[in-house]
Amino acid sequence: MIPEESFGSIENRMQSVGLALEELLVTAQKQDCLTIGIYESAKLLNADPDTVVLCVLAADDEDDVALQIHFTLLQSFCCDSGITILRVSGIQRLQQLLGAVDANRNQEEHGDLHCMLVTNPQADHCRLQEVGTYCQESRRLDQWVPELVLQER
Repeated sequence: MIPEESFGSIENRMQSVGLALEELLVTAQKQDCLTIGIYESAKLLNADPDTVVLCVLAADDEDDVALQIHFTLLQSFCCDSGITILRVSGIQRLQQLLGAVDANRNQEEHGDLHCMLVTNPQADHCRLQEVGTYCQESRRLDQWVPELVLQER
């Protein structure tokens, strides 16, 4: 049995990593280092996988079979290419974060937040390191694809 205080520290760690991921995604979008959308991500992975440093797969509905098939293919490719993968739930929070950056875009242009790729391997972003460390630690605990829940605000 895990001690009570461990649950609090795990929750704090996940909240900290969630905030780091949010900051990383917003910064990457502002720097034009974020590819959004399953199709766009697949095209980039096929053309230039060496520029991708993080793959974020987001879904609140685990029952969408077609989406799960896409995720399986993307995960496999990322794993083979040594790209860090993180699954998140909290699509609404992602829409708040990434949809507000450019209010002139219509919903369809940023509506597919199910897959996002962070590029620019030269970027020494401390938040990328924090998210990457969380993913490595999760894999050491036999969680092949680390998961994170983004909290609505």
